[in-house]
Amino acid sequence: MHFSALGFDIDHTLGIDNKLERVAFLRLLDAMCNDGAKSLGTLAQESARIDELLERQRSGVCSIDQAVERFAAERGARTPGAWVERYKQMALESMPEFFVAQPDAREVLGELQRRGIACAILSNGWSPLQQEKARQLQFAGPVLVSDTIGAQKPQLEAFAVLAGALKTDPHEIAYVGDNPRGDVAAAISAGMSGIWFDAEDVSYAPELPEPSAVIHRLAELLALL
Repeated sequence: MHFSALGFDIDHTLGIDNKLERVAFLRLLDAMCNDGAKSLGTLAQESARIDELLERQRSGVCSIDQAVERFAAERGARTPGAWVERYKQMALESMPEFFVAQPDAREVLGELQRRGIACAILSNGWSPLQQEKARQLQFAGPVLVSDTIGAQKPQLEAFAVLAGALKTDPHEIAYVGDNPRGDVAAAISAGMSGIWFDAEDVSYAPELPEPSAVIHRLAELLALL
């Protein structure tokens, strides 16, 4: 396999955020209830509803602003739109506590930089949360987030933005991610190599194109150079 530039997913690839956004929604719920709003159920029930709402946001059905406003409106909060910035502040303040880098992530990213390998992050999510995760990783390259580039994985447009940021032909780029469909197969469809980071016991659907390579630790990337 030959490549001269690398793209990375963040969540469940370079690190994990331990349900940070769900917790931020639950903390927001507590603040809203203190302000007169009403919960729709127990914390377990609310957590399930939050996960469904976050999945809609991550799949591009709605923005994070729309998700928070809907959440607040459904619970009878006063001026639902006013809670959007409160939610973002809670999530950002929690990020250093919740986000944990893969044990070898910083070492590998530093070695790639020393070797002169161009790297960029392409992540679904919202800004500036994903940029803050990248900063905690000490990542020095471009950070492309779906809500700012106007496209998200697995859309080919998102990978076209990645190729533009890396200033490299797609065939010279390898994209590393944990999601077989949204990361690996999508990168291959965009003309890139798709490297599957298989570290969380996720099954790889047989109908998808085979990954260009499979790694179980990020340090294994260095042997592919």
